[in-house]
Amino acid sequence: MRKVLIANRGEIARRIIRTCRAQGVATVAVFSEADRDLPFVREADEAVHIGPPPVPHSYLNVEAIIAAARETGADAVHPGYGLLSENAAFARRCRDEGLVFIGPSPEVIAQMGDKLTARRVMREAGVPVVPGCEDPVNTPDEAARVAAGIGYPVMLKASAGGGGIGMQVCRDEAELRQAYQSARGRAKAYFGSDAMYVEAYVESPRHIEVQIAGDAHGTVIHLLERECSIQRRHQKVLEESPSPFLDELARQRLCEAAVTAARAVGYTGVGTVEFIMDGKKNFYFLEMNTRLQVEHPVTEEMTGLDLVALQLEIARGNPLPVAQAEVKALRHAIELRVYAEDPVTFLPSPGTITFYRPPQMDGVRVDDGVETGTQVTPFYDPMIAKVIVSGTNREEAIRRAQEAMRQFEVTGIKTNIPFLLEVLGDEAFRRGAYTTRFVEERKEKTT
Repeated sequence: MRKVLIANRGEIARRIIRTCRAQGVATVAVFSEADRDLPFVREADEAVHIGPPPVPHSYLNVEAIIAAARETGADAVHPGYGLLSENAAFARRCRDEGLVFIGPSPEVIAQMGDKLTARRVMREAGVPVVPGCEDPVNTPDEAARVAAGIGYPVMLKASAGGGGIGMQVCRDEAELRQAYQSARGRAKAYFGSDAMYVEAYVESPRHIEVQIAGDAHGTVIHLLERECSIQRRHQKVLEESPSPFLDELARQRLCEAAVTAARAVGYTGVGTVEFIMDGKKNFYFLEMNTRLQVEHPVTEEMTGLDLVALQLEIARGNPLPVAQAEVKALRHAIELRVYAEDPVTFLPSPGTITFYRPPQMDGVRVDDGVETGTQVTPFYDPMIAKVIVSGTNREEAIRRAQEAMRQFEVTGIKTNIPFLLEVLGDEAFRRGAYTTRFVEERKEKTT
């Protein structure tokens, strides 16, 4: 592997460039017209313009990305997260072009990308799944019949979806029927498929995921868990590890289930198995993300491992350089996602960043994709930075996170930093006594 084309943008492109540079691997950035002046374009060894700002014409333009790889002589492609990272057709096209796709096989991506297929595979492997239907529901009447058999509340979900899009909690039949068409429309628009299914809704669960890694020699390990329950609109905004909710027995059971899930599909690469867990520590498979996660730095800071370096080793066909017994929780880590958005309404706040100075402290890492003068456009996700803090224990990590947020200076746009400070100071959060309803419950208290 001599040269890696990064089929992504912003902070994750910079993150991948750092590890490639440390290994002496050249990098190629691809960029849209809107991103021409961003740091990742300058930091790559080469950069290729691939189209206008809209994602379908640039970062989802497979032909332009493949042409850039040919033009620059890249021999591998790293998809980052989002965009084409879980697109089986893109992974297959890379393989057909003789490019190493830094991720699992197209077959595994397709299998886990269909949520109904994934549920069936996990159930057959003995991994607990949330009760729900086996086949898509094609009409509101079908959805209502399935929901009646499960019992309300239920979750209406897009079979091809992820990231909270196309999901709707329905507490009765009227709500289900009303939600069906709009959820189906969103699924078609975002994922190209309007297949929907219904499953039981677990009230006030924890959202806990397990980082896994598998090589081409049949070895699969877990890299412990991440707690991801602080969310708004089903989108994560703060993650931490270890989870303050798990005891050692629950942790062991959860991580073993994740390894079983990865082995069941012959997983090669770095990935994540996501679970929901109720108050009695019963857990259920949610989905498998066949890519690097936005929150992967939490695991890196907690374990001291470089997950992008692991991806490169696996993609080269080498055995995993770390054994299960060597994976330890060395520190407590917290990641805070800083968005260009209104801290009250969570609506995006595009504009020009007139001043930008991230925190510089011991125990604080900042993965960002912007600088002073950057234009935050409406074309892409409004996340501008991730602040990852670590401490010898959770209390120290929280204190560092608060100080880091106070030091973070951004002007010209609104950010969610005030909201993140409120979360860090919340008594329920500090006790670790929170669920995925944390943000909703705080809103209910103030209205």
